[in-house]
Amino acid sequence: NKKAFVELLFWKSPAAAWEMTKGYSSLQEGEGTTRSRVPPWSPQEEQELRELYWKYKEVEGGDVIAAILAHLPTPGRTRRQVVKQLVRM
Repeated sequence: NKKAFVELLFWKSPAAAWEMTKGYSSLQEGEGTTRSRVPPWSPQEEQELRELYWKYKEVEGGDVIAAILAHLPTPGRTRRQVVKQLVRM
């Protein structure tokens, strides 16, 4: 690849570096990405998250995310996933 030097100027993830060395499209669908390991939010989960946020956002001195995690019906969601989804919504 004659233009690989240009790509090296920018930050690469391990998956992107693998593709550069082995050839683009060498990764199978879902390999090497963190998004494939995180289950997507269903519309029902998003609605429940929205309702819990509106319920606990006015609590003084409390951790809103901790309250949401305690009452979220789907187990296995991390604090980071909840915050990221709230920001996205």
